[in-house]
Amino acid sequence: MAEKKIKIIVAKPGLDGHDRGAKLLSRIFAEAGMEVVYTGLRQTPEMIVEAALQEDADVVGLSSLSGVHNYFFPKVVELLKEKKLANVLVVGGGIIPIEDIPELKKAGVAEIFGPGTSTEVIVDFIKSHVQAK
Repeated sequence: MAEKKIKIIVAKPGLDGHDRGAKLLSRIFAEAGMEVVYTGLRQTPEMIVEAALQEDADVVGLSSLSGVHNYFFPKVVELLKEKKLANVLVVGGGIIPIEDIPELKKAGVAEIFGPGTSTEVIVDFIKSHVQAK
């Protein structure tokens, strides 16, 4: 029997209009054997969580370049918990100041990947943490 593919939602919360990185990561995740659903630009936390629910996602990957991560990332985690989806791994990336990372992790974001992070590191993190669940 085939191994179940990891299903990841890749989302751009807020009004950020740049998604080249999110699209590139979506392709990399697919090439790594994951099933990817890219939700597109300008997503609300509610839209992202609804996509995770509808798609039975294992992971939500959030990308932010516009400085809204301190609100949107924890809000997604909170809404996932409300929908009984606390087992969904939440990771984030983009332009996120190092000093913001501890609070994001405290809020339930498993990991933050900044510019220049090897895609192999990101894929390995997701695979090891989803399989560990």
